[in-house]
Amino acid sequence: MSVLRLATRRSPLALVQAQYVRYRLALIGVESELVHIDTSGDRRHDVPLDVLGGQGVFAIEIQRALLDGGADVAVHSAKDLPSVTPADLELVCVPQRRDPADALIGRSLAGLGPGATVATGSPRRRALLLERRPDLRVVGLRGNMATRLATAGHDGVDAVVAAVAALDRLDQRGLISERLDPEWFVPQVGQGALALEARVDDLETQRLLAGLNDVVAMTAVLAERAFLRELGAGCSIPAGAHATVDGDTVSARGVMLAVDGSSSVRADVTGTDPQRVGEDLARRLRDELGGAALPGWTD
Repeated sequence: MSVLRLATRRSPLALVQAQYVRYRLALIGVESELVHIDTSGDRRHDVPLDVLGGQGVFAIEIQRALLDGGADVAVHSAKDLPSVTPADLELVCVPQRRDPADALIGRSLAGLGPGATVATGSPRRRALLLERRPDLRVVGLRGNMATRLATAGHDGVDAVVAAVAALDRLDQRGLISERLDPEWFVPQVGQGALALEARVDDLETQRLLAGLNDVVAMTAVLAERAFLRELGAGCSIPAGAHATVDGDTVSARGVMLAVDGSSSVRADVTGTDPQRVGEDLARRLRDELGGAALPGWTD
């Protein structure tokens, strides 16, 4: 193989992530180049993600570039990747994961006065905030990371929510007012991780990417994606899951919330098979604990 072609979104954060993959490939002697893809999610900043179609709006065009032969590797934020992989593609590599937590920019939770305004485009983040602080006013937010970060402290917005990993990658961690503990502010599936896909029949690319894979991160992401797949949900529904790995043991914590944060169910599941752990967690929340009956899930 001469040059490995990496398909990526054009956003500043996506390009930083893709350049990291290029750097890691160069360390093992593999030359690569970027193939810039315009996604529907990037083109329509004026429309909420759940209206556009949820997670797939940042991934489908990138996956299509692989399927059409225009690229060899799809570089995704794992949280943007739909839980069902196209039949001719395979999730081959998850490099070492960064901090999966969310953070407040502008004010800490305790520093937000009654009725303060927080901006986020995520139903999960909205519901979690309102669960803890029902007095808050939570408004929508779209745009690239720079645009979203600049919103804090302007036009009546007191704080915004962002992923710690994104801030790390953009060297903006100093903006964090409060890291929100994943024990209660359960992250989105795959948050903090990158996900690299290749074609099923492209064994040489799969072999090269194997040198970048982190087994612990891959195992955790597989458990979380199994949770999302079993739940039949995406980023348009308020749910989250976070898995950790200790030796052969996979532990996953999950949450399902009413869309307005007025009620929720939480559970922890432990096992050795990541897919089984994720599926069992989803079934426990949805069926045993009544998550399917929460407001917003039954509409």
